[in-house]
Amino acid sequence: MSAPVVQGWCPGAHRPMMSGDGLVVRVRPRLARLSAAQTLGLCDLALRFGNGTIDLTNRANLQLRGVAEADHQALLVELSALNLLDAEPGIETRRNILVSPLYEEGDLTARLTRALIDRLGDLPALPAKFGFAVDTGAARLLAGDSADIRLERGASGLILRADGAETGRLVTEDEAIDRVIDLARWFAERFTSDTRRMARLIAAHDLPDEWQGHALGPTAPALQPGNCEIGPIHGAAFGQLPAAELRALVKASGAAALRVTPWRLFLLEGGAAIPAPAFVTDGADPLLSTDACPGAPFCPQAQAETRAIARALAPRVSGSLHVSGCAKGCARMGAADLTLVGRDGRFDLVKHGRAGDEPLQRGLDPETLKTMDLT
Repeated sequence: MSAPVVQGWCPGAHRPMMSGDGLVVRVRPRLARLSAAQTLGLCDLALRFGNGTIDLTNRANLQLRGVAEADHQALLVELSALNLLDAEPGIETRRNILVSPLYEEGDLTARLTRALIDRLGDLPALPAKFGFAVDTGAARLLAGDSADIRLERGASGLILRADGAETGRLVTEDEAIDRVIDLARWFAERFTSDTRRMARLIAAHDLPDEWQGHALGPTAPALQPGNCEIGPIHGAAFGQLPAAELRALVKASGAAALRVTPWRLFLLEGGAAIPAPAFVTDGADPLLSTDACPGAPFCPQAQAETRAIARALAPRVSGSLHVSGCAKGCARMGAADLTLVGRDGRFDLVKHGRAGDEPLQRGLDPETLKTMDLT
């Protein structure tokens, strides 16, 4: 079996990635939000050009899968008409911004995010997966999510923090984006092929004192399906949003917008709490702690089908479950209580580890897995 190929970049709209069922075309919502009209339009495009499903990624982006190469340009025209496409491909690749989804229009999080978007052209050349987080609510929601430069609520006010550092730099709102760009330039002048993320770089190079010294603010409890002040929150098993069902839910709920998160949860801004049988509505549902990539035949590197076995095993696994089609482990970078790694149509089993770790057992048949003791 050949080793999986790590691409080192993420798909975009202008630069899609080929998968087993066609192109993967990624849409990056601004401020983690699509208006109701944009959401309905994107659902229509998923049904027209894709496989009928929209992926919600762990970077709070949306992806259409199964797009034919011949349809790519027509899809871009439609995305542009919905104002979901950056006219400049270079700006699209830089707009890797996680936003705390509970912001209010016009608040600090919204103002800083818009200011950062307006200044993306001032950033230096950065690695493809380098990203930012704007997490300035009363308590931090994005502390466990991937980002390299963070604007956060600190104990003494707004702080700018390099990922991996235990403290940050106190900044004012007016200077915040200038300092973000300064820190990005410090990184750009020093990173190597082995230190392409901020945390790795500062583990190898001392971070100057000027970027440290101010304590972090508190973290908030993780969001769960249910109701919040903004509107109802629903979960998406494996991050999959069936387009027809999402379209119907948005219309029936009367939501003004869809807000996306990096946790396979979405919010219906201003929507009514109505039944949503196609989505996860119970925070105790084991599918919320189960990760599974698209698997075979949808990914050309996958060695086994993944999501059927993940659904079957999720209620039987105590803790987190990761089912990966190959050793790359795209669906979950961190360790899981139980990880299954596809190999030649069967699975290798890893406990308390990642997809690329040494397995405890090899070559398990999918049907055998459904009945064996997994504790």
